[in-house]
Amino acid sequence: MRKVLCSLILLTVLLTGCLPSSPKGEVTVYVAAPLSGFQANGGQTVVGGVRLMAEQINRSGGLLGYQLKVVAMDDESDSDVAVAVAEEIKAAVERGDRVLGVVGHYNSGQTLAAMEIYKDLPLIVITPTASEVSLTRSGYRNFFRINADNSVQACVAADYLVNTLDAQRVAVLYNDDPYGIDLGRLVAEELQALGADVGLSQQVKVEQSRFADEVKRIAASGADSVYYAGYEVECPYLRAELVEAGYDLTFMGSDGCFLAATIDEARNTAESIYVTAFAPSPASAVDDAWVKAYQAVEYRNPDTYSINGYAALQALAEGAKKAGSLDAGKVAEALRRIDLQTFLGRVRYDERGDLREPQIYIFQVEEDEFVQVWP
Repeated sequence: MRKVLCSLILLTVLLTGCLPSSPKGEVTVYVAAPLSGFQANGGQTVVGGVRLMAEQINRSGGLLGYQLKVVAMDDESDSDVAVAVAEEIKAAVERGDRVLGVVGHYNSGQTLAAMEIYKDLPLIVITPTASEVSLTRSGYRNFFRINADNSVQACVAADYLVNTLDAQRVAVLYNDDPYGIDLGRLVAEELQALGADVGLSQQVKVEQSRFADEVKRIAASGADSVYYAGYEVECPYLRAELVEAGYDLTFMGSDGCFLAATIDEARNTAESIYVTAFAPSPASAVDDAWVKAYQAVEYRNPDTYSINGYAALQALAEGAKKAGSLDAGKVAEALRRIDLQTFLGRVRYDERGDLREPQIYIFQVEEDEFVQVWP
């Protein structure tokens, strides 16, 4: 009996030595994104990436001895709902929950609305995709991006249109939220700076699905190309109506169009569409082991911005490690000193919370697939 007991004790010691050290408790990271409605798929890709990174951190002993708890919050792509989400997170902080930060929001409009609350809370906000320029020019000390902003996207898009695709007269259309308005204006400015004419600058509605009037205006403008700054719930219908009316112009959509719905909903007219994007395709950026690990956590394949969510939490965790603390002020200052390699490339921040080396990718639809054509 004594021999059996000794063997059990030895086995317990050996197993304990193989496991991560006992956690001090939990620390919460919220993910705020659309998890229902027209952008649900995009938001869920971000949540999946965050969950995978958290699972890997927890398996290796946690973050500074704490287990990461990921809580996904649905902002429904609605700024009022985003404010309600931010208020819930504020309440959690005020009741004493240990909260490290928020990965979110997915869209610029919801991020702008929620930051009015987050800016005064002791937590870090890292957006995986919000790109409206003013977000990092508003003096927030706890806000960072893992993606390029609209000024970078506009510059790359305009340059590719003019210098690679030989666009000379471009119709710029954009949806009526802060993201679309900001990007549409910047793309028009960049095109003009490169010597191209902006034959039309036209605002449309979020979720608009019929474009008969816009097609007539594009035709009347004499444009040889179209740039659309908006989402996958508008982009394919605009493209389809143009082609069906006999105008098969060079067509480029923004990062908001970099989702399967742009191909699936374009009524067989998606071929040759270009899109600008904030991330490479997961298929080209990660290996099979990463995909299998993602599937084990999410029970689905990684998609458009899975690696953005993954990299956002990777950066947030690196900031905490460098600070040696979960204190938001210390983590924010540490984030401005990190030098981190991710699937999105090198992550180093300037004082405003923007990337020092932001990257934009360009894809083209070939045989119903997005194929990276730049860089």
